[in-house]
Amino acid sequence: MVVAMEQWATEEQIAAVIARLQEHKLDVHRSTGTSRTVIGAIGETHMLDLQAFEVMPGVAEVVRISEPYKLASRTFKREDSIVHVGDVPIGGKEIVVIAGPCSVESLDQTRRTAERVAAAGARMLRGGAFKPRTSPYSFSGLGEEGLEILRTVADEFGLKVATEAMDRTQIDAVVAYADMLQVGARNMQNFTFLRELGKTRIPIMLKRGLSATYEEWLMSAEYIMAGGNHDIVLCERGIRTFETYTRNTLDIAAIPVIKKLSHLPIIADPSHGTGRRDKVIPMARAAIAAGADGLLVEAHVDPDHAFSDGVQTLNLDQFDELMGQLRLITPVLGRTIR
Repeated sequence: MVVAMEQWATEEQIAAVIARLQEHKLDVHRSTGTSRTVIGAIGETHMLDLQAFEVMPGVAEVVRISEPYKLASRTFKREDSIVHVGDVPIGGKEIVVIAGPCSVESLDQTRRTAERVAAAGARMLRGGAFKPRTSPYSFSGLGEEGLEILRTVADEFGLKVATEAMDRTQIDAVVAYADMLQVGARNMQNFTFLRELGKTRIPIMLKRGLSATYEEWLMSAEYIMAGGNHDIVLCERGIRTFETYTRNTLDIAAIPVIKKLSHLPIIADPSHGTGRRDKVIPMARAAIAAGADGLLVEAHVDPDHAFSDGVQTLNLDQFDELMGQLRLITPVLGRTIR
């Protein structure tokens, strides 16, 4: 259930409502928006008398949340959430582009790529230090050395770092070097892992699973939020369908649907969503036009010789072209881009 406080409600009145909810052994979450405070209560709320809370001083209304994802729902928070990755806001007026290689291969490769994407307007550097690969014989990342390279290069060019942790054992290492921790598609329903991420205070990028419904995706976000970490950015990265021409099918419809169901920001990954370099730019345009708050794009100084996913990775001239096209689109949408 959600208790929406009046705009003029005092801290004492808010504290009284929270205390009353906690008396009923409920898990209480407070959200303060631009206009008023909303208090979410998770647990056995079906037996509670809503009127008992409606008459409390400072309470505007009490609403039961019908969706299974309580904290991620629009009912809990009506305003769009903005996730701050350092000084980079995701979910506001600015379109944020996160770009870089699929894998960190060397200091030189990462530096040359980061220099160009930063100059083109990217705000964050992506790159895998730990790589989940379908084949055990494929390059699986440089590990902590890769994290050190990402941090060094990102600091040099004024970028924030987004990179993936694949399991609980890698969380501490990623938190030590990165500004945002990515949860890959294969881990979207690794609930033990998600619970551990709920204990952290690093922003999380939660990718959609290969066959996940919108509700399942939001329920995965709920696992993290229930642990106390509400800084979640959803990432539509394509789903597996019957079509084989592209690597995945980028679900553009997910963007406006999620915007209706949830207050969490959402970005799109057209690189994994198509698996084809020549389709990344048009699908990136489509995602932004549909309302995405940003993009996750693979770019490489020499994608034809990349250690992983070269076929879906833009070269740096193509990345410049993408950013130029986005600068033409964003003013029409009332948004900005670097």
